[in-house]
Amino acid sequence: MDDRAELSDLVSRLGSWLDDKSPGDGRALFAEGAEAHTQGGVAKGIDALVAQARRNHTVPTQHFITDPLIDVDGDQAAIGANLLVVFAREDGLRLLGERYELRAVRTAEGWRITRVEARPIWEAVNL
Repeated sequence: MDDRAELSDLVSRLGSWLDDKSPGDGRALFAEGAEAHTQGGVAKGIDALVAQARRNHTVPTQHFITDPLIDVDGDQAAIGANLLVVFAREDGLRLLGERYELRAVRTAEGWRITRVEARPIWEAVNL
């Protein structure tokens, strides 16, 4: 698989991992020292990032990550993508439209995410 295909797969696996309630220790997705900057807070380090994901995804969710734009520079990559997240809460749906800005690094185990930033664009609640 070429770099862009591997990175696109990594982004898809991130969405599935979040929807599956963040199973495992996250090391198949994230590099040591990875950080996340989202509406759910800031987390630095894999363990903190996994804990934040679990804390913020307690209801059923579905992450739609589309239109990835991937820029590879050697062993570093920048990925921008559209993100639509649906939270299926008891009191109704919460939808978030965001823009993902991700960074990744090539490791001996393959590409791993070093930074997740979700920039909010719109939100709809209680649909």
